[in-house]
Amino acid sequence: MVLLGKQSQKWIKRGGRVLMPNYARFPLVFTKGRGAILVSADNSAYLDFVSGIAVNSLGHCNKGMARAIQKQAASLLHISNLYYNIPQIELAEWLTDHSFANQVFFCNSGAEANEAAIKLARLFAKTINPNRFEIISAENSFHGRTLATLTATGQKKYQEGFEPLPKGFLHVPFDDVGALEKAITPNTAAVLLEPIQGEGGVRVPKSNYLTEVRKLCDKNNLLLILDEVQTGMGRTGTLFAYEQAGITPDILTLAKGLGGGFPIGAMLARQKIAAVFTPGKHAATFGGNPLACSVALTVSKQMTPSFLKRVQDMGNHLFKNLVLLQSKTGLIKEVRGAGLLVGIDLSLPALEIIKKAHDKGLLLSRTSGHTVRMTPPLTVSCKEIDQAVSIFEEV
Repeated sequence: MVLLGKQSQKWIKRGGRVLMPNYARFPLVFTKGRGAILVSADNSAYLDFVSGIAVNSLGHCNKGMARAIQKQAASLLHISNLYYNIPQIELAEWLTDHSFANQVFFCNSGAEANEAAIKLARLFAKTINPNRFEIISAENSFHGRTLATLTATGQKKYQEGFEPLPKGFLHVPFDDVGALEKAITPNTAAVLLEPIQGEGGVRVPKSNYLTEVRKLCDKNNLLLILDEVQTGMGRTGTLFAYEQAGITPDILTLAKGLGGGFPIGAMLARQKIAAVFTPGKHAATFGGNPLACSVALTVSKQMTPSFLKRVQDMGNHLFKNLVLLQSKTGLIKEVRGAGLLVGIDLSLPALEIIKKAHDKGLLLSRTSGHTVRMTPPLTVSCKEIDQAVSIFEEV
């Protein structure tokens, strides 16, 4: 068992006095990291299969990212979006060169990116029909914690206490094209979906689901918004998860892995749609600042075909080992996911397993009462995967 030392106790006590209680924090204090390893204030090492919840895609303290931060910090940290900055342009060029999109809006988080996407979709829809404003999303989805994205999120537990919620949002069962088709009305502006539901339990839809959703949107002249905050930037083994479905959205949102640990969000769109974001329609003071964009560009340039192939290989290795473990124990009900985004359904509470894993030096997260999620850095090794699965088997 990893014991809570004096240093951790001291900082937890100090934090408890001054930090708001909106996070259910574990009694762990980390001071440094390298690759897939985090080190606590008491100098205990942990294998990190949380990665800041799919954020630290290149691991902790990546040397290339550190150099990019140092270099950019020495020249220019921030300017207003009243002016142009070169790292922002270069990152936007990279993203549009590697996606369906023509133009990019930068912000600071996934919630901000989804908020921007909702606003853009409503603005564009009104050019077709002034009564179009409704957004259809999925049950058990998660799109953020601003009032609009909270309302788009299909989980009541996140909405409780914040009523009245904004109007114009509908929820239908995930992976159910028939239910989606029935929900479409003359007031529908867009469909907002995650290619794989992350916080909803790492739910992977049927292989033709997004294809059929794309057809429905085209048939009804609706925008398709894909929230790839968790699945994007290589997490599922391709740069974007939508590639695996053989479709393209009209609007795409990114964050988490885009910055590799540095705060940044992005909303990508086709030029015809982006054109309605005229001056004054939306903004983000810190969105697209030179430092964030410089770091994100460094991360993005690592997403080469060989790098993504390795993510697929490591994901297959993790999945294979977990399925093998499932065959040896009745505690694992199902293993699902794509690439290095993996959900493990258990027959007992996930929190119980996570706490036991902490005692053995493994960090895991959960997405529901009985689902453990593994999101290691995309640079994780076979040896580290084997070590994590071995600890998971022990607990």
